[in-house]
Amino acid sequence: MKRVLKEILSTVAYIAVIFCLTYLFITFVMQRTEVSGTSMEPTLQNGDSLLIEKVSYRFSGPKRFEIIVFPYKYGNQQFFIKRVIGLPGETVRIDYAGNIYINGEILEENYGAEIMRDPGRAETEVVLGDDEYFVLGDNRNNSMDSRDISVGSIKKKDIMGRAFLRIFPFDKMGGID
Repeated sequence: MKRVLKEILSTVAYIAVIFCLTYLFITFVMQRTEVSGTSMEPTLQNGDSLLIEKVSYRFSGPKRFEIIVFPYKYGNQQFFIKRVIGLPGETVRIDYAGNIYINGEILEENYGAEIMRDPGRAETEVVLGDDEYFVLGDNRNNSMDSRDISVGSIKKKDIMGRAFLRIFPFDKMGGID
């Protein structure tokens, strides 16, 4: 009887350690998320399953063109996935021809699926703070992003992590550009 009880306690302790390590891994290192919507097409599709790494942004900030995940401040457990366009301290402006200007110079990029029709709040210069980022969806005319006042500039502390690997669908598995 004593041996059985010891075995049960050992198994319970083992399972508790596994749950604890899994919780710590998901909270601080990496987690899976699923794309919902079309705002990042053609790069990411509705239903794509991604891995988000959370470690690197503890030591440095996101780089231009990286794809990040952050919570929508007015949503209930809703997360957005967008591409970093403007970095801390920069000035971002978008004209009605769809050109993006960083500190007065046109940003050379080809992630947008089409020419932006609405510059939103970036019609006038948006000055980013020391810990703020300007993000856009790749499907520019169907994306709620930093151009929208309800999303605005994203603070570094609100960024969950960087999407770096597509794990589903299997035929598209691999790194994310």
